[in-house]
Amino acid sequence: MSSKKRSSGSKNNRTYKTKPPKGLGIRPSKSLGQNFLIDDEIIEAIVEGSGVTEDSLVIEIGPGTGALTLPLAERAGHLIAVELDERMLEGLRVKTFSLGNVEIIHEDILKVDIAGLAAEKMEEFGLKDLRIVGNLPYYITTPIIMKLLEAGTGAESITVMMQKEVGDRIAAAPGTKLSGAISYSVHYYSEVSEITDVSRECFYPVPKVDSVVLRMDLLEEHPVKVKDEELFFRCIKAGFSQRRKTLLNSLMSLGDYDKSTISEALDAAGIEHERRAESLDMGEFARLADSLLEARIAG
Repeated sequence: MSSKKRSSGSKNNRTYKTKPPKGLGIRPSKSLGQNFLIDDEIIEAIVEGSGVTEDSLVIEIGPGTGALTLPLAERAGHLIAVELDERMLEGLRVKTFSLGNVEIIHEDILKVDIAGLAAEKMEEFGLKDLRIVGNLPYYITTPIIMKLLEAGTGAESITVMMQKEVGDRIAAAPGTKLSGAISYSVHYYSEVSEITDVSRECFYPVPKVDSVVLRMDLLEEHPVKVKDEELFFRCIKAGFSQRRKTLLNSLMSLGDYDKSTISEALDAAGIEHERRAESLDMGEFARLADSLLEARIAG
């Protein structure tokens, strides 16, 4: 993992806003996990770190009050803001009315055909790269990230804010103690770098946790080659579903392999039975998945 950090400040040398921005007029929705970003330095760090230029199509997830929308639009060739909360739409339209390069879509990002939308707009406006930016709701961070990575959008990068604990796990190198199943998935598709840590006091209302902004640069080639991608990810998920158990036992949750077959596959992949999922690097999981596939074919 490459890393580029900026300080988000501390209580000792920064003055934080404890009230909503003037003119907001909207109460944040707890059910949608809304916390509005109100720190100008963090906004600047996100926009700068996103790599957006006049040649970029930007898809912004959850623009909310438009704190990121306006500075992103100033740099972008065209920006599409995807907002689920209907209450935010009028304010966004007013704020972006004078800009000719902003579209606002009232939709759930998990239901949007991002690849199709991006291809259409890239061609329409003659743009060269797609950049995805957003402040993600904490409760659906992982589903959104996986959709963005798996959608085949052709994006250059995904720059998103998320809960610090989740971000640290996502950024952790596969095979390290902090890594989880999501770490392997993200690193399979992208190179991860940290833009900045974000204090909880940079939001209104103040959440109970700190945040982090990560940038995921999509890879042209995956770091490992596997014969069956679905089985590869199933092995990772099974291994981490019971991470305190040895691989020999946790892989039983795959359901379609008996213990003897799993034992033989581990031997063929050169992996000791007593190891746990978090100790395997991505190459070892790839060998394990390939060994299980060969066992299935042979059986």
